[in-house]
Amino acid sequence: MDHSNRHVKKPYRIITTIGNGEVSVEPNYAELRIEVVTQSRDINEAQRENANIMNQVILALLQLTITQEDIQTASFNIFPQYDYVEGRQIFRGYEVTNAITVKVRNVQEVGRVIDVAVQSGANRISSIEFKLENENRYYHQSLQIALLDAISKARTIAETLKLPYAPQPIEIIEGDTEEPPVLYRAVAMTQESVQTPIEIGLITIKSKVTVNFQY
Repeated sequence: MDHSNRHVKKPYRIITTIGNGEVSVEPNYAELRIEVVTQSRDINEAQRENANIMNQVILALLQLTITQEDIQTASFNIFPQYDYVEGRQIFRGYEVTNAITVKVRNVQEVGRVIDVAVQSGANRISSIEFKLENENRYYHQSLQIALLDAISKARTIAETLKLPYAPQPIEIIEGDTEEPPVLYRAVAMTQESVQTPIEIGLITIKSKVTVNFQY
Protein backbone atom coordinates (compact mmCIF):
# COMPACT_ATOMS: atom_id res chain seq x y z
CA MET A 1 0.00 0.00 0.00
CA ASP A 2 1.31 3.45 -0.92
CA HIS A 3 1.47 5.70 2.15
CA SER A 4 3.46 8.50 0.41
CA ASN A 5 0.57 10.99 0.58
CA ARG A 6 -0.33 10.31 4.21
CA HIS A 7 1.66 13.29 5.55
CA VAL A 8 1.06 15.71 2.66
CA LYS A 9 0.25 19.15 4.10
CA LYS A 10 -3.16 20.40 3.12
CA PRO A 11 -3.24 23.75 1.29
CA TYR A 12 -4.25 26.80 3.28
CA ARG A 13 -7.90 27.74 3.24
CA ILE A 14 -8.22 31.50 3.22
CA ILE A 15 -10.87 33.99 4.24
CA THR A 16 -10.24 37.54 2.99
CA THR A 17 -12.05 40.48 4.56
CA ILE A 18 -11.81 44.23 4.09
CA GLY A 19 -11.99 46.48 7.13
CA ASN A 20 -12.82 50.17 7.04
CA GLY A 21 -12.08 52.75 9.71
CA GLU A 22 -13.15 56.34 10.09
CA VAL A 23 -12.40 59.05 12.64
CA SER A 24 -13.98 62.52 12.56
CA VAL A 25 -12.29 65.32 14.47
CA GLU A 26 -12.34 69.10 14.58
CA PRO A 27 -9.47 70.81 12.73
CA ASN A 28 -6.96 72.59 14.94
CA TYR A 29 -5.60 75.12 12.45
CA ALA A 30 -6.39 76.65 9.06
CA GLU A 31 -4.35 77.85 6.11
CA LEU A 32 -5.61 80.77 4.03
CA ARG A 33 -4.28 81.85 0.67
CA ILE A 34 -4.71 85.62 0.49
CA GLU A 35 -4.00 87.47 -2.76
CA VAL A 36 -3.55 91.06 -3.88
CA VAL A 37 -4.09 91.67 -7.59
CA THR A 38 -3.25 95.03 -9.21
CA GLN A 39 -3.32 96.21 -12.82
CA SER A 40 -1.66 99.10 -14.64
CA ARG A 41 -0.22 99.96 -18.04
CA ASP A 42 3.01 100.77 -16.21
CA ILE A 43 4.64 97.65 -14.75
CA ASN A 44 6.44 99.62 -12.02
CA GLU A 45 3.22 101.26 -10.92
CA ALA A 46 1.42 97.90 -10.78
CA GLN A 47 4.22 96.43 -8.64
CA ARG A 48 4.41 99.48 -6.37
CA GLU A 49 0.66 99.55 -5.75
CA ASN A 50 0.65 95.80 -5.11
CA ALA A 51 3.51 96.00 -2.61
CA ASN A 52 1.86 98.87 -0.71
CA ILE A 53 -1.45 97.01 -0.39
CA MET A 54 0.18 93.73 0.60
CA ASN A 55 2.20 95.50 3.28
CA GLN A 56 -1.03 96.96 4.67
CA VAL A 57 -2.60 93.49 4.69
CA ILE A 58 0.37 91.94 6.50
CA LEU A 59 0.55 94.72 9.09
CA ALA A 60 -3.17 94.31 9.79
CA LEU A 61 -2.79 90.55 10.21
CA LEU A 62 0.12 91.01 12.61
CA GLN A 63 -2.13 93.10 14.82
CA LEU A 64 -4.38 90.07 15.23
CA THR A 65 -3.17 86.74 16.60
CA ILE A 66 -1.01 86.01 13.53
CA THR A 67 2.78 85.91 13.91
CA GLN A 68 5.37 86.74 11.26
CA GLU A 69 6.42 83.06 11.14
CA ASP A 70 2.89 82.09 10.13
CA ILE A 71 2.89 84.36 7.05
CA GLN A 72 4.71 83.02 4.00
CA THR A 73 4.93 84.22 0.40
CA ALA A 74 3.14 81.67 -1.79
CA SER A 75 3.62 83.16 -5.26
CA PHE A 76 4.37 86.37 -7.13
CA ASN A 77 3.44 86.69 -10.80
CA ILE A 78 3.42 89.41 -13.47
CA PHE A 79 1.43 88.83 -16.64
CA PRO A 80 0.83 91.14 -19.62
CA GLN A 81 -2.86 91.64 -20.40
CA TYR A 82 -4.30 91.93 -23.90
CA ASP A 83 -7.63 92.73 -25.50
CA TYR A 84 -8.58 91.12 -28.77
CA VAL A 85 -10.39 93.39 -31.21
CA GLU A 86 -11.31 92.07 -34.64
CA GLY A 87 -8.65 89.42 -34.35
CA ARG A 88 -5.94 91.87 -33.33
CA GLN A 89 -4.03 91.69 -30.05
CA ILE A 90 -3.99 95.04 -28.23
CA PHE A 91 -1.85 95.51 -25.14
CA ARG A 92 -3.94 96.56 -22.13
CA GLY A 93 -1.41 96.59 -19.31
CA TYR A 94 0.16 94.38 -16.65
CA GLU A 95 -1.44 92.34 -13.90
CA VAL A 96 0.57 91.68 -10.76
CA THR A 97 -0.57 88.94 -8.37
CA ASN A 98 1.03 88.54 -4.96
CA ALA A 99 -0.19 85.64 -2.79
CA ILE A 100 0.61 84.81 0.81
CA THR A 101 -0.22 81.75 2.87
CA VAL A 102 -1.41 82.52 6.39
CA LYS A 103 -1.57 79.91 9.13
CA VAL A 104 -4.41 80.59 11.55
CA ARG A 105 -3.85 78.58 14.72
CA ASN A 106 -7.24 79.48 16.20
CA VAL A 107 -9.79 78.22 13.68
CA GLN A 108 -12.49 80.34 15.31
CA GLU A 109 -10.61 83.43 14.07
CA VAL A 110 -10.72 82.50 10.37
CA GLY A 111 -13.71 84.72 9.58
CA ARG A 112 -12.16 87.69 11.34
CA VAL A 113 -8.82 87.19 9.57
CA ILE A 114 -10.59 87.16 6.21
CA ASP A 115 -12.53 90.33 7.00
CA VAL A 116 -9.40 92.17 8.14
CA ALA A 117 -7.44 91.09 5.05
CA VAL A 118 -10.19 92.23 2.67
CA GLN A 119 -10.70 95.51 4.52
CA SER A 120 -6.95 96.14 4.25
CA GLY A 121 -6.98 95.76 0.47
CA ALA A 122 -6.75 92.05 -0.35
CA ASN A 123 -9.08 91.35 -3.26
CA ARG A 124 -8.97 87.56 -3.41
CA ILE A 125 -9.18 84.78 -0.82
CA SER A 126 -8.37 81.92 -3.15
CA SER A 127 -8.53 79.02 -0.72
CA ILE A 128 -9.18 77.93 2.85
CA GLU A 129 -7.87 74.62 4.13
CA PHE A 130 -8.76 73.26 7.56
CA LYS A 131 -6.04 70.89 8.74
CA LEU A 132 -4.77 68.82 11.64
CA GLU A 133 -1.46 68.86 13.43
CA ASN A 134 -0.28 65.36 14.36
CA GLU A 135 -2.71 63.83 11.87
CA ASN A 136 -0.85 60.50 12.08
CA ARG A 137 -2.24 59.98 15.57
CA TYR A 138 -5.79 60.15 14.23
CA TYR A 139 -4.94 57.98 11.24
CA HIS A 140 -3.60 55.29 13.59
CA GLN A 141 -6.91 55.40 15.49
CA SER A 142 -8.76 54.98 12.21
CA LEU A 143 -6.46 52.11 11.22
CA GLN A 144 -7.16 50.31 14.49
CA ILE A 145 -10.90 50.57 13.84
CA ALA A 146 -10.40 49.19 10.32
CA LEU A 147 -8.43 46.20 11.61
CA LEU A 148 -11.06 45.38 14.25
CA ASP A 149 -13.71 45.64 11.54
CA ALA A 150 -11.86 43.10 9.36
CA ILE A 151 -11.43 40.71 12.30
CA SER A 152 -15.11 41.00 13.23
CA LYS A 153 -16.16 40.17 9.66
CA ALA A 154 -13.89 37.11 9.55
CA ARG A 155 -15.34 35.83 12.84
CA THR A 156 -18.88 36.30 11.53
CA ILE A 157 -18.04 34.31 8.40
CA ALA A 158 -16.44 31.54 10.49
CA GLU A 159 -19.42 31.33 12.87
CA THR A 160 -21.91 31.30 9.98
CA LEU A 161 -20.06 28.48 8.24
CA LYS A 162 -19.54 26.66 11.59
CA LEU A 163 -15.82 26.30 10.94
CA PRO A 164 -13.95 24.14 13.47
CA TYR A 165 -11.04 26.55 13.82
CA ALA A 166 -10.95 30.27 14.53
CA PRO A 167 -9.50 32.21 11.58
CA GLN A 168 -5.95 33.45 12.18
CA PRO A 169 -4.60 36.52 10.35
CA ILE A 170 -1.61 35.67 8.16
CA GLU A 171 -1.41 38.77 5.96
CA ILE A 172 -2.52 42.38 6.51
CA ILE A 173 -2.42 44.90 3.68
CA GLU A 174 -2.83 48.53 4.68
CA GLY A 175 -4.52 51.16 2.59
CA ASP A 176 -5.84 51.53 -0.91
CA THR A 177 -4.13 53.79 -3.45
CA GLU A 178 -7.49 54.70 -4.97
CA GLU A 179 -8.84 56.11 -1.69
CA PRO A 180 -6.10 57.74 0.42
CA PRO A 181 -6.81 59.12 3.90
CA VAL A 182 -8.67 62.42 3.87
CA LEU A 183 -6.62 64.78 6.02
CA TYR A 184 -8.18 68.15 5.28
CA ARG A 185 -11.18 69.90 3.81
CA ALA A 186 -10.62 72.65 1.24
CA VAL A 187 -13.03 75.46 0.32
CA ALA A 188 -12.36 77.75 -2.64
CA MET A 189 -13.51 81.34 -2.13
CA THR A 190 -13.44 84.75 -3.78
CA GLN A 191 -13.95 88.18 -2.29
CA GLU A 192 -17.57 88.26 -3.42
CA SER A 193 -18.40 85.00 -1.65
CA VAL A 194 -16.79 85.77 1.71
CA GLN A 195 -19.33 85.49 4.49
CA THR A 196 -18.47 85.23 8.13
CA PRO A 197 -18.60 83.28 10.31
CA ILE A 198 -16.95 80.47 8.36
CA GLU A 199 -18.49 77.02 8.80
CA ILE A 200 -15.57 74.87 9.97
CA GLY A 201 -17.07 71.38 10.05
CA LEU A 202 -15.18 68.18 10.82
CA ILE A 203 -12.25 66.46 9.15
CA THR A 204 -12.85 62.79 8.37
CA ILE A 205 -9.79 60.53 8.33
CA LYS A 206 -10.40 57.20 6.62
CA SER A 207 -8.37 54.00 6.49
CA LYS A 208 -8.70 50.58 4.91
CA VAL A 209 -7.09 47.19 5.48
CA THR A 210 -7.35 43.91 3.60
CA VAL A 211 -6.70 40.89 5.84
CA ASN A 212 -6.17 37.26 4.83
CA PHE A 213 -7.12 34.74 7.49
CA GLN A 214 -6.10 31.08 7.56
CA TYR A 215 -8.55 28.49 8.88
